[in-house]
Amino acid sequence: MDDSQRQLLRHFLATLAYRTKKALQDAPAAFATYRTAAGVRTPQQLLHHMSSVLTFALSYVKAVERPLPELASLAEEETRFFSLLEQLGTHLSNGDSFTGTTAERLLQGPFSDAMTHAGQLAMLRRLAGSAIRPENFHAAAISAEHLGAEQPAAVAPAAQWLDAEGKSED
Repeated sequence: MDDSQRQLLRHFLATLAYRTKKALQDAPAAFATYRTAAGVRTPQQLLHHMSSVLTFALSYVKAVERPLPELASLAEEETRFFSLLEQLGTHLSNGDSFTGTTAERLLQGPFSDAMTHAGQLAMLRRLAGSAIRPENFHAAAISAEHLGAEQPAAVAPAAQWLDAEGKSED
């Protein structure tokens, strides 16, 4: 894995941190256990699963406990998730060897899996009646130095956003 791949993976993890934090920030307490249907993961379970796939990625660079401990509160799951992002970021920036995998496989597997679930968290916020504010993510102040729970505010929040029917949400 070369330096440019490591930098890109760190930026991807920072994007994951930013989007996940946005989906969780200011969520009502009931959001943690919101369930759309039987057999569909709750936000709390999704975050636990996201940590599980990041732990899988981390297992390529160091010995880790797998599977994850039992499901914890949403706040504890959030702490675990951001800790894993920071650990992965540190190993990437240190140039540590990820034995048995490649940058491409990390991206196509656990990293993309976690990003998919970040999108699901955002969708669940809307379904639960607590939609997140729209934002222009292209302009977001995402940095590989910010892998933890502390994320910058939106740089360019969308002034107007249309819903699925083309009506203004403002």
